[in-house]
Amino acid sequence: MLVTLNEIMKDAYAKKYAVGAFNTVNLASIRAVLDAAEKLDAPVILQHAQIHESVAPLKVIGPVMLEMARAAQVPVCVHLDHGEDIDYLLSAMEMGFTSVMFDGSALPYDENVAGTRAVVQAAANYNVSVEAELGRVLRPEGGGEPSEEEADLTPEDCYTKPGEALAFVEATGIDALAIAFGTAHGVYEAEPKLDFNRIAEIRRAVNMPLVMHGGSGVGDVDFREAIKNGVTKVNYFTYMSLAGGDAVKAFLKENAARAEIRYDELAEAARIAMQAHVEHAIGIFTKQA
Repeated sequence: MLVTLNEIMKDAYAKKYAVGAFNTVNLASIRAVLDAAEKLDAPVILQHAQIHESVAPLKVIGPVMLEMARAAQVPVCVHLDHGEDIDYLLSAMEMGFTSVMFDGSALPYDENVAGTRAVVQAAANYNVSVEAELGRVLRPEGGGEPSEEEADLTPEDCYTKPGEALAFVEATGIDALAIAFGTAHGVYEAEPKLDFNRIAEIRRAVNMPLVMHGGSGVGDVDFREAIKNGVTKVNYFTYMSLAGGDAVKAFLKENAARAEIRYDELAEAARIAMQAHVEHAIGIFTKQA
């Protein structure tokens, strides 16, 4: 069933578990996420990131996400992730997305506030929840190397500050806040060092669902600690996608002697592996403290 982010976060926030938010760039990944959620009887969030527009255009993938969410046997929020263009966010709202994220984290604070407030005002016309980000999760969405600007930043420069978070929430009227506390987008070269106390301080300050970006690659124990301290939504994509890629490589190796291999066989191998990966992630996120 299709629900808003506010609806899906209410129970998770109260009971201190987190809802997995998975970027779905094709039918195989949508099926993997929804099948995993239904198997575990867990709420879930399907996400489309603006950075994936060239791989899966919103006008193509969006209606598929929405139709499959409506037919699902568990609560499903369909969310536009890391939207930097307000017109793009409006397109998602008009299509029927039930949640959007405006990413103004790279902007000066006042510009981030102004842009976020404008999105919140527009979203009210569509009954759409709004997530925003304060602080900097290192490396761009989709992974890659840090920018020259990011390379010069210290952790304290990037991390979300509790007092500033409260001012931001009060000034914008958002429904969920993505915070920076040591995670990064893409593949981790080493185990991340997360500031769990900062999560708890921000939760006490803002009293609303907090979002972890750059969740792939974080260890299970650290996920549980972050959730215990206040994370209610976990964004997850890279390692799910890598699991699908690894399954394709294994399939090709196992069938190297065959003269012909169909694409649908590869897609199915990837789907099965991604579902297993998502089941594990959801199990960690929803294990109540």
